[in-house]
Amino acid sequence: MIRFILRRTGSLVLLLIAVSFITFTLFQLGPADPASAACGQECTPERVAEARVALGMDQPFFLQYADYMRGLVSPRMIGAPGAESVCQWPCLGKSFQTNENVSDIISRSLPYTLSMAVGALVLWTVSGVGLGLLAALRKGSPTDKFIVGAASVGVSLPIPVTGLFLLLVFVNQLHLLPFTTNEINSPFGAQGPWAWVLNYLLPWIALAVLFSASYIRVTRTNMIETFDEDFIRTARAKGLAPRTVTFKHGVRAGITPIVTMLGMDIGLLLGGAVLTEQIFSVPGLGFTAVRAAISGDLPVTMAITMLAAFFVIVANVAVDLAYAAIDPRVRLQ
Repeated sequence: MIRFILRRTGSLVLLLIAVSFITFTLFQLGPADPASAACGQECTPERVAEARVALGMDQPFFLQYADYMRGLVSPRMIGAPGAESVCQWPCLGKSFQTNENVSDIISRSLPYTLSMAVGALVLWTVSGVGLGLLAALRKGSPTDKFIVGAASVGVSLPIPVTGLFLLLVFVNQLHLLPFTTNEINSPFGAQGPWAWVLNYLLPWIALAVLFSASYIRVTRTNMIETFDEDFIRTARAKGLAPRTVTFKHGVRAGITPIVTMLGMDIGLLLGGAVLTEQIFSVPGLGFTAVRAAISGDLPVTMAITMLAAFFVIVANVAVDLAYAAIDPRVRLQ
């Protein structure tokens, strides 16, 4: 187990380096000039050159990249010559647009993304796995056909359609729910957990409609195959209660593909639900990443890209560990 974790940790570091290098290279090859954007509207070539020096973009590519990566393991100096300041570890740099520490931007955006991810995760997992299991148990019945049909509709609906429909019906027409506000980013705030739930309920539903549809279909297919296995017939022949056969033997054996999907989806969602955050105006990581990419804000884009990659890789490690706990046949080598 320890060797496995150490090996995956080494892979994590190498993958993050690769992701950071690719992102850094793409920005260097792109048409946007952050120095011109940071200079403002009334810009002269002299001021653009000064901005490039202040942003550290006058250095060769590899020196810029090495300086950025050095800040991830130790403090470094940033700023124009004569006006440099110490950027404490972990130094993600300063925004090209606002001159704000990127770590502060991430700290401000991450709670919004976490609020969206936690609620949506619970909603789509419970509904997706529960309805998929129900459809498998009622195979061929009207209930099964209705659930499968609803899942087919849900998986084909893009987030913009679902999100705008929910806003139109529940906010603009029925006035049952408030429009998402940026003042609530935690259930432990002054407004309380109920206000937090109401604030993020529509984004949760929009994400759950899309994700749970896939979970329903995968759960149903795997559980039907599992219920036809010999060990399930043996458990039934021994006279075990149907609930015991279903949940203790069937679900445990058929849930492993769901664990894989869940790990990947959690990692991707924590990296920022871009479309959902844009539709509901939630200033999370995805919302911030889009604005940074459009404006050519390299430090912010780099930080969010690496954070998203970190979440995905850690989620994959968690999936491998969960496999060993769920299925005794799996051993971590």
